Amino acid sequence: MYGTLKQFLVNEISSLHDQKLYKHERIIESPQGAEISVNGKKVLNFCANNYLGLSSHPDLIKAAHNQIDSRGYGLSSVRFICGTQDIHKELESKVSEFLGTEDTILFSSCFDANGAVFEPLLNEQDAIITDALNHASIIDGIRLCKAQRWIYSHNNMSDEIGEDQATGKELKGLERCLKEADSAGCRFKMIATDGCFSMDGDIARLNEIVELAEKYKAIVMVDDSHSTGFMGKTGRGTHEHHNVMGKVDIITTTFGKALGGASGGCISGHKEIVEWLRNKGRPYLFSNTVPPSTVGATLKVMDILMASTELRDKLEENTKKFRNAITEAGFDIIPGVHPIVPIMFGKYPNCSQLAVDFSNKMLDEGIYVVAFSFPVVPKGKDRIRVQLSAGHSPEQVDTAIAAFIKVGKELGML
Repeated sequence: MYGTLKQFLVNEISSLHDQKLYKHERIIESPQGAEISVNGKKVLNFCANNYLGLSSHPDLIKAAHNQIDSRGYGLSSVRFICGTQDIHKELESKVSEFLGTEDTILFSSCFDANGAVFEPLLNEQDAIITDALNHASIIDGIRLCKAQRWIYSHNNMSDEIGEDQATGKELKGLERCLKEADSAGCRFKMIATDGCFSMDGDIARLNEIVELAEKYKAIVMVDDSHSTGFMGKTGRGTHEHHNVMGKVDIITTTFGKALGGASGGCISGHKEIVEWLRNKGRPYLFSNTVPPSTVGATLKVMDILMASTELRDKLEENTKKFRNAITEAGFDIIPGVHPIVPIMFGKYPNCSQLAVDFSNKMLDEGIYVVAFSFPVVPKGKDRIRVQLSAGHSPEQVDTAIAAFIKVGKELGML
């Protein structure tokens, strides 16, 4: 029987190659950092989620080793059976303090956290109103839930109904969706959004979302995976960035990006929500607990971030420097303040191949960046997503800028 499936897969994989959409994995031969080794060559890494430069920080490595020595390698169990250690409760308390919430529950990833948050809280009597560009993990979490669904056009807060000129699909603003959910007699309404949208680097209009939530008696859920640790004056996230700390009901986030880059995630919010999820969240009840090494390193990250804003301040400086220089050079980028800087190729012929060629030439220049194409981004929205880090020195940022300008001129983009 596999012969038929095998031939189907061979044809589909071949088609990906023909369309220049096949995802090639480059092999890193060193620890993660601002400088990495690829194919025996040292290159500068500008495409990791290592926003604060902590992925291989010696203090985190030491903290992870210490917890392996004192609490072991793994728990071999789920939390409610025999998988909860004192350090898990300590981390939940510190994350709650950092985010300004009442309680926190740990998961092996934020993908699991988003898979756990909807189904226990909402059913067919309720409504989920979700941004059209939300992360795949939010989409998959919603699919596990029986709640009625409304999708609002990206970052559109209006009470309007429009039409997507490219697809002809109906577009609705958030307020219109909230009104329709009210008219449908929904018991509870939850607005779900990313804090930062990882492909474009734009930030949810969380202050306006909170205002609408208060007006229509909805609760707000934010996935802040690409913001926790560096957005806002003290790095608490998009709720601090938009001055709505204490007004977001549920925050999901990861420890696998700015907070050390390993694994692990959480749901943080009202104590009753967290208590309910400890009893009903399937990825929590049926998956092994976060290992001691990850907990120990993340505890250290919490101490670092609550003691100083030095890392997020340096990241902000690097981001401004790169964004300003690339814009002045003439590249087409999506404006913003986030360290995700998408350099867009859609206006050029054969944009998918051009983005790949650009990425390969950048590697020749010693700069590691990756081309993004369909289905990761919509067709015609091909890009190279640059990600700045506090781990980058000013000189390294200058080197990357110079390489982008050189390759841009070589390929006729500038």
